[in-house]
Amino acid sequence: MAAKFFIPSVNVLGQGAVDDAINDIKNLGFKHALIVTDKPLVSIGIVGNIAEKLGQVGLSVTVYDGVHPNPTVSNVEAGLKLLRENNCDCVISLGGGSPHDCAKGIALVAANGGTIGDYEGLDRSAKPQLPLIAINTTAGTASEMTRFCIITDESRHIKMAIVDKHVTPILSVNDPELMLKKPKGLTAATGMDALTHAVEAYVSTAATPITDACAVKAMELIRDNLRTAVAHGDNMEAREQMAYAEFLAGMAFNNASLGYVHAMAHQLGGFYDLPHGVCNALLLPFVQEYNAQIAAPRLKDVAKALGVDVSSMSDATGAQAAIDAIKQLAADVGIPANLSSIGVKAEDIPVLATNALKDACGLTNPKQASHEEICQIFRNAM
Repeated sequence: MAAKFFIPSVNVLGQGAVDDAINDIKNLGFKHALIVTDKPLVSIGIVGNIAEKLGQVGLSVTVYDGVHPNPTVSNVEAGLKLLRENNCDCVISLGGGSPHDCAKGIALVAANGGTIGDYEGLDRSAKPQLPLIAINTTAGTASEMTRFCIITDESRHIKMAIVDKHVTPILSVNDPELMLKKPKGLTAATGMDALTHAVEAYVSTAATPITDACAVKAMELIRDNLRTAVAHGDNMEAREQMAYAEFLAGMAFNNASLGYVHAMAHQLGGFYDLPHGVCNALLLPFVQEYNAQIAAPRLKDVAKALGVDVSSMSDATGAQAAIDAIKQLAADVGIPANLSSIGVKAEDIPVLATNALKDACGLTNPKQASHEEICQIFRNAM
């Protein structure tokens, strides 16, 4: 069976990547960019610094800094209005997954019309979005290089999963200098998000040898660097290796897709407005306990990538070792203990499960679940 592999055509990674990418942006010939970002990045001066660099190479900018941590339909509409008022010919997302996803929504609707809700699902757009350049500041979501766009529909209290080849940025930038001194909690959550991408891609029914290689290397880098990046936020080496890890994990899931961890986490984010990486970290071991029924050999490989000596283990024992290693890493970096501790309510589980089963990310989970099975996974994580 043929497989497709999606990735931006140009990706700049490593220390000093921003300055290198500015020349690439200049050569693209755009005149006026909409920078999509959030207020914290404005307040610490990163947005102003990037805008100044862009101005020096002749690119005018308008800044939309209203992106919510879980970007909403309203965020997309507000950014789109600003883009049209200023006749912007490209979009530059600056930040983590939230600005990238919001920017994708803006750029997609700008080129295709309608509303962002029209594109929920798989490849619903007719043509490429307005050109998007994604400058990343966290090591987690990989949204800067994927064809995934997650937008919260406030009216339905759900996250819409838009999986569309047309939302892939034309240029992605990962510079660890932009990731230094990020808060410990954010570093932990985004790092566990990257681990979730790698694990879900590795056990996915759409995995290939290429995505496997990316996923395994990502897990190894996360194993070796996430604890250091959390404990020592100014460690450039750990930050750079985590930037590579999240990019590799992105390459894996951008092509092998994901599973029930993301399908379920999206509902928690949409329903309670919770941090995506934390939701993934809490659900990851419990979904893999479910998947171990048929994916134990793959999970044994996960255990090995996370540093466990599995040479004398059975597949079932190796799978449990992977689950234990995931839980230990989450605890080491300060992820909350369970869903109850972050405000999830047992009485909401049936609705959360119903919506999770509608999420496109679940289609490639190694074992398809019933409504009651999804409910039980939620309960196990409580």
